[in-house]
Amino acid sequence: MTTKKKSPKKEELIQSTANSSWMFELDSVQTWAYWDNLFSKVECEKIIEIGAKRLAVPGVVGGESVEINKEIRDSKVAWLYAADDMAWVFQRVAGAVDSLNKRFFNFDVYGMTEGFQFTRYDAPSGYYGLHVDRGLGIAPRKLSVTIQLNDSAEFEGGELSLYDSNKPTEPEMHQGKMVIFPSYTLHEVKPVTKGTRYSLVCWVTGKPFK
Repeated sequence: MTTKKKSPKKEELIQSTANSSWMFELDSVQTWAYWDNLFSKVECEKIIEIGAKRLAVPGVVGGESVEINKEIRDSKVAWLYAADDMAWVFQRVAGAVDSLNKRFFNFDVYGMTEGFQFTRYDAPSGYYGLHVDRGLGIAPRKLSVTIQLNDSAEFEGGELSLYDSNKPTEPEMHQGKMVIFPSYTLHEVKPVTKGTRYSLVCWVTGKPFK
């Protein structure tokens, strides 16, 4: 006498493919997150005013050793700190970062230890090629933050492209918007072909990943 073998249920198939001796939690880290209108138009213009008064130097590339290489990066930067009438900016960004990190990344972080990088990309060639923000021999950068400071109508190009596959994600940017993503994410700022793009960048550090 033979009996017909029943097809396994979906739950049984899932259980049979799982290694019960080595169970993992599901990965909940998002590719990126954003905060709309973190700063108003007037506040963005104030930040640009502060940044424009500081010494602008060419942006560099590299980790332990840095260099100017316009084949990778063509921009001017100035470093801004709380003492530069920027305490209110630090407080606003820190609050938004804390909220977004808890909701979308849940990384163990402890602060923005490097100050803000005020960046200017000028047409026709201002850009930053493919790179990641973490690097050997520097503080462990865990989250990268970028804030667009001027109106998108003032320039063309300059898209922020984030790669988690061969097709990038390009968050829609507008004045005062903050985008945040893991610092190990491959990304680029495409060439500004008209006008000038201003942004404010910082990195959130923490203990090394393990």
